[in-house]
Amino acid sequence: MKNDCIFCAIAAGEIPCFKIYEDDQTLAYLDINPFSEGHALVIPKTHAADISEIGEDALAALVVRVKRVAMHLKDALQCDGFNILQNNGEAAGQTVRHIHFHIVPRRKGEAVEFKSGKGDMKALEALAARVRM
Repeated sequence: MKNDCIFCAIAAGEIPCFKIYEDDQTLAYLDINPFSEGHALVIPKTHAADISEIGEDALAALVVRVKRVAMHLKDALQCDGFNILQNNGEAAGQTVRHIHFHIVPRRKGEAVEFKSGKGDMKALEALAARVRM
């Protein structure tokens, strides 16, 4: 637990939350500033600031819980789908430096906007060469 981390304090029970799932490694609770009804956060109880700090085994376990919570929310809310979001760093919109996944239930007809345009094939080819593993 990191002393100045609000999510660590929530996981430790020091700050209340609207808990929807908990086990020895993970906590899931409703977001108090939801994008949609049922918007939930899934966090590990052990502190890691972002995806670069969490161990692979811990990340794998966390993703299994994200799936479990997402499937439960889909059934419980009878929603048509959901977004799973995970931000890393302030530039990506991460406001709490504790790795977490957002599960955002969605219904048909709701506006979900991800802006994109037709990609430049030569630029994409060059980019792929730069970032290929």
